[in-house]
Amino acid sequence: MLRRLYKDQPNNFAFTPANLNWAKAQITKYPEGREASAIIPLLWRAQEQEGWLTRPAIETVADMLGLAYMRALEVASFYFMFQLQPVGSTAHIQVCGTTTCMICNAEDLIDVCKEKISSKAHEVSQDGKLSWEEVECLGACTNAPVAQIGKDYYEDLTVDRFGEIIDEFRQGKIPRPGPQNNRFSCEPQNGITSLQDYQRKAGQYNASVDRALDLSDTVRRIDGSEVPVVKPWLVQAGTRSPAENKKSPKRAAKTPTGTMALLKEDLSDHKPATMDGPKAAGADDLKMIKGVGPKLEKLLNSAGFFHFSQIAKWTNKEVKWIDNNLEGFNGRASRDKWVTQAKLLSLGRENIISSCFNTSDVL
Repeated sequence: MLRRLYKDQPNNFAFTPANLNWAKAQITKYPEGREASAIIPLLWRAQEQEGWLTRPAIETVADMLGLAYMRALEVASFYFMFQLQPVGSTAHIQVCGTTTCMICNAEDLIDVCKEKISSKAHEVSQDGKLSWEEVECLGACTNAPVAQIGKDYYEDLTVDRFGEIIDEFRQGKIPRPGPQNNRFSCEPQNGITSLQDYQRKAGQYNASVDRALDLSDTVRRIDGSEVPVVKPWLVQAGTRSPAENKKSPKRAAKTPTGTMALLKEDLSDHKPATMDGPKAAGADDLKMIKGVGPKLEKLLNSAGFFHFSQIAKWTNKEVKWIDNNLEGFNGRASRDKWVTQAKLLSLGRENIISSCFNTSDVL
C-alpha cells in the first residue's frame, strides 16, 4: 500500500519541553554513531503528542538524529502504526481484518465504523472526534474479533458492543478495554479445562486491563509529564552521583546548513587537512563516491574537500571526525567506506559500485 504525506501540513513542530527531555534521554540509550536507532521511539512520541505524524515532526526528529529527511520518512511510511494523516481528536479505531477476525465477523465491525464514524477509512468524523481504518493482524486471534483503540485492545467484540464502545468514546467516556464478553484473558470461552487452581489474583480484570484503568491511559495522549526523564542505562555503580545522572550528554550544537561544526570533544584535533580551493585543473567529481550526491558534495566543498586524494589520506580518527561533524550525514563516511573508494578513484580506477550507482538519487 502506498503511503504518502498528507496534503495539508502545519508550518512547524516542536516537542513540549518535557517530551524534548524525554527524547534526548532516549537517544543516550544508543552507542556513539548509532543514535539514529532512536528513530522509532522519537517518531512515536511525536505522534503521541500531536495525534498524527506531520512532515515537520518527521523532519524535527531527523534533525535531532542527524538523519537525512528521506531516511526518517522511510521509517514513518513503512510502519502502519504511524498515522500520516489527521485522526479523530478523541480516538482512532483500528479494526483487525485478517483471517481469524474476518471469520469472526470483523467485516460487520467495519460496517459499524462506516455507519457511526465515516463511510471511508482515514476520514475524520463530522464532529472531528473519531476516525477508523482496517489493519492487518493485531496478534490477538484467540480473542477475535479485535480492535485496537488508542493504546489498548478491545477483544471478543460483537456488533452491538462495538457500537456502544464507539458511542461511549464520542460521549467522552473511556470504555473498559480487554475482553468484552466477561472473559478474564484468553482462556477458552466455555471455561477452564486445565490449571484448575487458576484464580484472578490480579483483581477483577487481567493485568493489562487493570493497568489501563488505573492510568486512564487508553486514549490519553502524552504531554511529556507522565514519564520521568531517567537514564538508568547510564548508571554504573560507584561511578556517578544522582546529580550527574540527570545531566544530558554533550552533543554537537546544530549548525547552519552547508557548514561543518567543530565538536568540543577529544576528536577536535583530528580534523582532516583542508584546502582553500580546488587545484588548477578543477575539483574532482566527488559524486562518483557511493553515498555522495550533489548536496553532500557541496557540503564537502564548502568545508575544504575537493579531491579524491584528500579523502584517500584520511586516517581512522579523521574519518570518525567527519562522521561526527558532517551535519545531516552522520556516520556516512565510514558506512560507505569513502576512503577505500577514494583511493581507487584517485588512481584512476573507477569504483565498480560507483559505476553502477545512480548519483542523481542521492541527496
